[in-house]
Amino acid sequence: MASRPGPDFEPVFGSRPTDVPIEPRLRDRRERSAADGADVVDGIGGGPIDDENAGGSISELVDSVESHHTVGDTALSFSNPGRVVGEPALASTAEERPPDREPGHGPVIPAEILDAQARSAERRGSGAPSDDTGNPQRVGTRWFRARRRMAATVAAAIVLGLLYFAVSLVQVWSTGRTDDAGPAEAIVVMGAAQYDGRPSPQLAARLDHVVEIWPQGVAPLVVVTGGNIPGDRFTEAEASAAYLTERGVPADAILLENTGSTSQESLTSVSELLAARGLDDVLIVTDPYHALRSRLIAEELGLHAGVSSTDTSVVTGFDSFERHVREAGGVAVGRIIGFHRLSDIID
Repeated sequence: MASRPGPDFEPVFGSRPTDVPIEPRLRDRRERSAADGADVVDGIGGGPIDDENAGGSISELVDSVESHHTVGDTALSFSNPGRVVGEPALASTAEERPPDREPGHGPVIPAEILDAQARSAERRGSGAPSDDTGNPQRVGTRWFRARRRMAATVAAAIVLGLLYFAVSLVQVWSTGRTDDAGPAEAIVVMGAAQYDGRPSPQLAARLDHVVEIWPQGVAPLVVVTGGNIPGDRFTEAEASAAYLTERGVPADAILLENTGSTSQESLTSVSELLAARGLDDVLIVTDPYHALRSRLIAEELGLHAGVSSTDTSVVTGFDSFERHVREAGGVAVGRIIGFHRLSDIID
């Protein structure tokens, strides 16, 4: 039996010899599709398909296929091979691209939002100042900060004032327990009350201290101080001089200052009496709480002053503490405004 002549091509693996090759089959399918398309167009009433219409139909088909991809699908776009389907298209020109952000400055805020913020700030504060971040600053916040700074300043002033007063109190206390042994050019006894020529216990304690140190040759001259009040027959100085002469101090070594009614006035008169004799070095005898202020007043008047406080003062206990506190206040203020001005205020 004669065999049928075989085709003039090599059979594909798995196909029968009688099958039509793959390439001719694809070609025949494309030809049939083109013919069917022409028949459809002719049946609608159109003419043969031109390139422009064909191109438009294919573009619409591609767009339709791409629109049916699921968002997030990694399939590539047919019309734009560099874009993944489902992603927004990139701007084609530099003008259409959004402006690049400067590194480290965060996202770009749209101009509409900035304008709205500016209008809102104007409505709230009518041009209220802004802080470092550009946000409008509240007036209440500024007032709170000002009050806080004021409170801190007042608190610091109070602390410093208390510290200054404490230092003055310690100095009053320590000076009252100081005993300068001299020598000096004159001993000055600060006056106190007297009763019809007889020294009060407080004044007598000061005079007793002079009688105690006089034999030591501390100074060749004793100045007693203090005037009188209306109705008194004797001054404090006269009562003091009589008391000292009765106890062994020569009358010619006693100098009287009998016009002063305050420590400031008495020491001012003493400085004038001693200046007339060319003297300015003194040793002040008084109560412990009164020693520092008396010395500072004398120094303000130009005298070189030391102190020798009596150790038999009748001012003791709480009364002594209260007077130390008052003297500390007077010393603290007198050092700032001057003791002559302080005397004008309190005396």
